[in-house]
Amino acid sequence: MFWVYILRCSDGSYYTGHTDNIERRMAQYQVGEYTGYTLSRLRVELIWSQETATRDEALSAERQIKGWSRKKKEAMMRGDWAEVSRLAKSKSLHPSTSSGRTDLLLRDDNNG
Repeated sequence: MFWVYILRCSDGSYYTGHTDNIERRMAQYQVGEYTGYTLSRLRVELIWSQETATRDEALSAERQIKGWSRKKKEAMMRGDWAEVSRLAKSKSLHPSTSSGRTDLLLRDDNNG
């Protein structure tokens, strides 16, 4: 059994990760054993988790969620799947220039 999870850090930011032992991982965070992003943002609080069957599923979910906006993460944590879908559609209509998807922007510029 594996878990994908979201923590709320002391600065209000979210951290998404995955593990095969959520209790042990939370204990590591609380005593500062787990280095990285959360170390300078302790105390952390587990605010969402989901069980997965395999490590690959947990890692895939972690990577997907890490790419989401804060609003989309919050909608998912509330179980508001209509809002998650709406936010996904609105992003695809307005790609960021850092996403590498400038084809839509260039086509609009050339027609305008």
